[in-house]
Amino acid sequence: MTVLETPCRDVAVAEWVAALTAAREEGFAFFDWLTAVDQTDDAEAPGFDLVCHIMRHRAPGELDRLLLRTRVPLDAPVASATGVWRGAAWHERETHEMFGVDFDGFDDGTGQGLRPLLLPDGFEGTPLRKSFVLAARASKAWPGAKEPGESEAGSSPSRRKLLPPGVPDSTWGPR
Repeated sequence: MTVLETPCRDVAVAEWVAALTAAREEGFAFFDWLTAVDQTDDAEAPGFDLVCHIMRHRAPGELDRLLLRTRVPLDAPVASATGVWRGAAWHERETHEMFGVDFDGFDDGTGQGLRPLLLPDGFEGTPLRKSFVLAARASKAWPGAKEPGESEAGSSPSRRKLLPPGVPDSTWGPR
């Protein structure tokens, strides 16, 4: 089986739905997934990369794949893909819940708009954003360094030294 590289088209956020529609007209009629990537630490253009993976059938057993990507500025809405693919509704709800990206014109046929999908009722925050503080880190300090060279010598706990498989340890007696 030959693995082909998936081409990626970068489009302006204002052209998002037009680019999705054009790709569908090119034959990319199979919607696979849509998500976001947190790029809020980008100094030039902080925001979220919205990524959509679509495919088209070329020949028996052969699919062409395409990624469409746009940078959504912080706290700015983006047009919904639900008018192009109804299956995008679940993915947009998840992206809204996990990253806080708002989708204008979202329509999943229920009339209920963007609403929680995966997280429990009353959950506050956007857990896939880089700025989200993990509860485990808030209640207990992380024992290791975040970056190499960040910890002071001797400040992190040592680990038990492991012997290679098949090498007897001290419980087998003197060597």
